Amino acid sequence: MGVAAGPIRVVVAKPGLDGHDRGAKVIARALRDAGMEVIYTGLHQTPEQIVDTAIQEDADAIGLSILSGAHNTLFAAVIDLLKERDAADILVFGGGIIPEADIAPLKEKGVAEIFTPGATTQSIVDWVRANVQEPAGA
Repeated sequence: MGVAAGPIRVVVAKPGLDGHDRGAKVIARALRDAGMEVIYTGLHQTPEQIVDTAIQEDADAIGLSILSGAHNTLFAAVIDLLKERDAADILVFGGGIIPEADIAPLKEKGVAEIFTPGATTQSIVDWVRANVQEPAGA
């Protein structure tokens, strides 16, 4: 064996009906520039599609960008599906227009981190590096 498992793999997704993907693309590019493998799923993904992609791609983390106000429902759906499919080790983080009051409840549900609109791409890259387990043997 002895083959390195390679870089951190992150699925970046835009669930729901919100059509603004500039932020997600900026994050995807920043993670990629930092040496991670990024699978960008594009707009209007269902939680099922996002979880399917993460499992198929053997992702270490899922980054959700949500501006539509449906973050409570969408984060919970992704986390529940990961649990159902024995993939709860895939870390879920996200960002977007998320009210301060919703952040603690989302973290209680299992969202690893929430980035609000002021977050820098560097802070997100650093957080992913620090919190996503490097694959064994990497």
